[in-house]
Parts: sequence; structure tokens; C-alpha cells
Amino acid sequence: MARIRGNIISVKNEMNRKGFRALGDATRLRIVELLSDSCCKCAETGTEGFNGTSASAICCEVTGAQKITSTVSQHLHELADTGLIQIERQGKHMVCSLNREQIRELANYLYKLSEPATSCCCSPFPSDLK
Repeated sequence: MARIRGNIISVKNEMNRKGFRALGDATRLRIVELLSDSCCKCAETGTEGFNGTSASAICCEVTGAQKITSTVSQHLHELADTGLIQIERQGKHMVCSLNREQIRELANYLYKLSEPATSCCCSPFPSDLK
């Protein structure tokens, strides 16, 4: 458990917070969208046999640059630190893939927040006025 501003939060809540913060950046959200749109673009980028999309292909889609830039690399590592993507070194290539389970956990967290409470003890009226 971590302590932030006097409140105790769980490791799970901290991961959710970091995941939502990471997705709040337009470039990182675009990278996640790119990874979700393709199961594997490796054949197009000359990295056949790898399960994922090369970091240079992501950089090309995001910035138009043919080589990975330090900015895109930083975004990829930020997403990996939150568990939203996985990065594997395959020879001279960095291959990225979406961690779909972590994305589902974030979605489930939001879904649970949208559900009404099963037993609501709060009422706008005191019990003696009913």
C-alpha cells in the first residue's frame, strides 16, 4: 500500500491511476490505438516472426520519422511502466504489443464505477419523514 496525501491507496488503485494518467497524453493514447488496431504489423516492417509492432513502425506512424525518436521511446517506456504495453527486444528490434488484460482491467474499473450501488444507505430524506 502507498500513502498519498494522508490517504491509503491500494497498489491496484495506484496502477489504475498511472494507467489513466498515461492514456491522458494524446501521443500515448495514439500509440495504444495503433497497437490495438493491428495484431501484428511485423511483416510490413521486415521483422517477420515477431509478435507485435516494431518501435520504429510506431514512431513512423506517430511522427513520420523512419527511426525511433527519444520522445516516442519515452512514451513507449511510460506505457510499459504502467503495464499497458509490453516491450521485448528481438535482436536489434524493440517489439511492442498491447497488454489487453491490463486494458480490460481499466475498462472494468470504469464499468464498476458506472454501476449503481446494490444497497444504498443514503437518502435525501430523514427516515422519519417517509
